[in-house]
Amino acid sequence: MVDKLDQLFGFQEQALHLRSQRHQILASNIANADTPNYKARDFDFQSALQKAVGQQGGNSLPMTATASGHLTVDGAPAGDVSLMQASLSQQTKALQGEVQYRTSQQPSIDGNTVDMDGERMRFADNTVRYEADLSIVTQKIKSMLAAIQNS
Repeated sequence: MVDKLDQLFGFQEQALHLRSQRHQILASNIANADTPNYKARDFDFQSALQKAVGQQGGNSLPMTATASGHLTVDGAPAGDVSLMQASLSQQTKALQGEVQYRTSQQPSIDGNTVDMDGERMRFADNTVRYEADLSIVTQKIKSMLAAIQNS
């Protein structure tokens, strides 16, 4: 049963995680728009998502405990929460290799490569896509709850 839930939500979980990380990078670019010699950063969302889903081998993440009172697969109390934190840390480190500097369309005198119009556009686009992914997850949960309540 848990495998089915992981298959149902695994892709969307990865997409939301990557969108959140991209949101932080774009916000950093906007915040540093006036910083001399700051180089705008970004990553290719599509390739990062394909890589993240591919690392799972088509399956989703293994079960991890988020609190010491949670049960494991065999029913014994779960141990350390650090497993989940280590998994997220590995995903973040893997993404750091994907983050690249963006070249400026119009060079500035102070060496800053942030194009505010472009950054705002990418930020808004990423926000809309994040909300769309979140609404997909919400709809899946609502349909599962409806199926459970009707049975």
